[in-house]
This record gives sequence, structure tokens and C-alpha cells, in this order.
Amino acid sequence: MLNFLLTILLSNRLIKLSRLKKINIIKRTQEFNISFKVIQMAFYSILNLCNLKNKSSHRISSWDKKGRNLDFIQIKSKETVTIADIEGPGIINHIYFTTILPNPLDFRNAIIRIYWDNEKNPSVEVPLGYFFGVSNCRLRIINSLMITINRGISGSYGYNLYFPMPFSTNAKIEIENQGPSTLGGYITAFWYHIDYEKLNEPLPKDVGYFHAVWNREKLTRISDKIPKRKKNVSLWIAKNLTGEDNYIILNTEGDGQLAGLLLNIDNLAGGWYGEGDDMIFIDDDTWPPSFHGTGSEEIFGGGASPKHEYSGPYTGFHLIENFDYSGNNGMYRWYIHDPIRFKKRIKWTIEHGHANNFENDYSSVAYWYQKEPHKKFNPFPEAQERIPKLPQNYQEIWEEYIDTCTKINAKKQQLRDNFPEKTDRLFQDAAHEFMQGKYQNAKANLKSIQSML
Repeated sequence: MLNFLLTILLSNRLIKLSRLKKINIIKRTQEFNISFKVIQMAFYSILNLCNLKNKSSHRISSWDKKGRNLDFIQIKSKETVTIADIEGPGIINHIYFTTILPNPLDFRNAIIRIYWDNEKNPSVEVPLGYFFGVSNCRLRIINSLMITINRGISGSYGYNLYFPMPFSTNAKIEIENQGPSTLGGYITAFWYHIDYEKLNEPLPKDVGYFHAVWNREKLTRISDKIPKRKKNVSLWIAKNLTGEDNYIILNTEGDGQLAGLLLNIDNLAGGWYGEGDDMIFIDDDTWPPSFHGTGSEEIFGGGASPKHEYSGPYTGFHLIENFDYSGNNGMYRWYIHDPIRFKKRIKWTIEHGHANNFENDYSSVAYWYQKEPHKKFNPFPEAQERIPKLPQNYQEIWEEYIDTCTKINAKKQQLRDNFPEKTDRLFQDAAHEFMQGKYQNAKANLKSIQSML
């Protein structure tokens, strides 16, 4: 752990190596005996990637202005709410939200948009859950540097994002709820924090503004060069020497650098889908691109064809729904020590299977920094076009879930401290399974609970 922290410290260059002369770096890191002060500075470097000075700390949150404990807001159907409107210069360091007993479809029905310096077109436009690392409305714990998702009770999770977001004159964050009901499911409540710093001096000229955009291709297009018999199987000999049929993660213009990727794949065909290489065309690239990978799992730091979920500081395969790779898969990569820089334009792509021979549902969030103005985003898909594939009995299970919640709450009011722990534990498991997308397991547990009540 300390070796990892020292790496962060040195890579961000917040202190000079000359200040570490008295530390035998190799020996100390091997013995895990670096001073506490150095550790503190390492943590500080994560939260201050732009290295700005002369700041004061502030927070905007959903706290109850009347002094009660109703520290949440409600965002009704078809409503847009501005949750932050901050005068600059400043830098947002942390955004957090949570709900209790939410409907997983909230994660695609709600949109977060962020505007810098009174711009007309947002620099961030992403379905709310996906901005915070939720893949295809299936929850998983994420333990990374830039995003964390932590479990609470009754289907509640805490969502945290730590990308630094500098702004010069103004920062505005809004949530639009395009869903059919109030955001937050059963409780219909939305808690949030936005932690930021005000600056006493203008932003440096070389600071980039934070951007994020969502994309989806419901069924990736197979190259015309691929015979039907070679569709949705692993290929080794077929060729891709143009990248023209690749899935596009980001296609933008300007002066900036890539900072992160969340990639979601609903593997409709089944089998190992991940022989697709990433190809990143920078500035005036034609062929070959400046970055050409060797397979999908390499991007996300995995061993060959991962079958088990993992979440690390920079890389993760946090969602692997089935052992045979079918169904939903989610993965992330943060380019913190190795941002991919561009001066004019960038086209960030990945093959869907080698030589683009898999027909699957791909979606993604690209995170990057660049100087303004940025290229206007494509029109955002309607809510129905954003919904992932769900089981046919999803609505039935959701209604049973809510009915069980109602009965449990009534029973708890009746029994108070004598509510059976066994029943409560089973409900917590069912809520967790429902949020994970393990719908049939949740349904079975909900039936068991109903018989206990």
C-alpha cells in the first residue's frame, strides 16, 4: 500500500526528489516504513491533480435548511433540478449521491449535465448511474481511485466520483429525471454532496476542463468482410487494417487528454467476446493509430479472458454476470499516470471481437480533459433508447420487491425492536441481489420473506 502511495506522489510531481534525499526510497518502500507526512502528501496529490494553490474549502449538499433531518431533495418525473451553481474560479473535488430502495432504471432514466463558465452546451452529459460507474443498471462494488461504490442497507449504495473539475467563472450541475416516477424508487429521495474549493487566483492557462460523454450502439455492426460462419466466435486470422467498423468511444476535437473509460457490454451471443483491440487515432493519424492494443482485457489490466470480477485503483472488471461471459459485463480504466494526449482531435475506438465479428450491445462513458470550447455532443438518446435489456418479468419482480418493503416496514412498526433478524438479513440479501441484477434469486428470496411475514 505504501509503495503504491509513493508511486502516486512521485508521478504527480508535487514534491521534488531532492526533498526525499534522506529517505532510502527502495529500502523504505520494501519495509513499508515511509513517514506519515509523505503518506498524507500522497493522498493530497490524488485530490489535487491540477496542483492549484490559495484555496478555501466549501460544500453544497441536500441538507435540510429548516434544521430537520430531511436531508434530501425530490426530483419528480420530467423535472430538471440544478443541484449546484457555483461562482469561480474554483475546483470541484468530489461528488456524492445516494438513494434508498431505488429502481435500477433510475440509473439510465436520470441524466447528469455539467456546464463550465456559462457555456450553452454541457461538458458532461451522461446517464446518472453510468457517470458513477454503474454498468447496465447492475450494481457492483467499485474500489478505485476515481470512483467508488459502497453498499448500504436495503438496496442503498453510496456513489462517489473524485475527478478534479476546475472552472474559471461558473460551474452548474443539473439532474434531469426523464423517468416515469420520482427519482429514488420506493423512498423517492435523493441525497447529495458536492465538495469544492474556491481559488484566490485565476486558473493556470494549461489547465484542462473536465468532460464526460455517454455513447451506445445497441447492436454493433459486423464488418462486411466477415463471413456469417465466423460471426460471434473467436477469430485469429481475420484482418482489420482500417478500424472503420470499430465501436466509437469518443470522437472529439481540441487540445486535451484522455482520463478514463467505463465500458459496458451486453454479450448477447455468449462466449468470449473480448479479442477486440483498442485503437486510438490521435491528431493526424491515418493508419496505424498511435495506440493499438492486443485485446480487450489488456486495456482493463486483466489476465486472459477474466471470469471473476475484480476492482482495483486504476483498472477493473467489476461486472461479470455469467461464467460463460454471456450477459452483462462492465469494466473501467483510469489514465491517471498515463493520460493520452491530443492537440487537434482524437478518435477513441475498440473492436467488438477481433476484426469486429461480434454483434453485441456496447455502451461507454469517456472521461477526459480539454481546453474549451469543446465539440458539441451528439443529440442525447431518449430514455426508452437508453434502457438495457431486462428479463420479461422485471416489472413483476419490482412490484413484488416494493410490496415486500411495504409489509416489512409495517411489521417493523408493529414489532419495533423485536423484528426477526433472520427475516431482515434475508431481505437485505434480496435487495442486494435485485440491485445486482440477479432478479430470479431476488424473486425467490422475496417469496420466502413474504411467507415469514
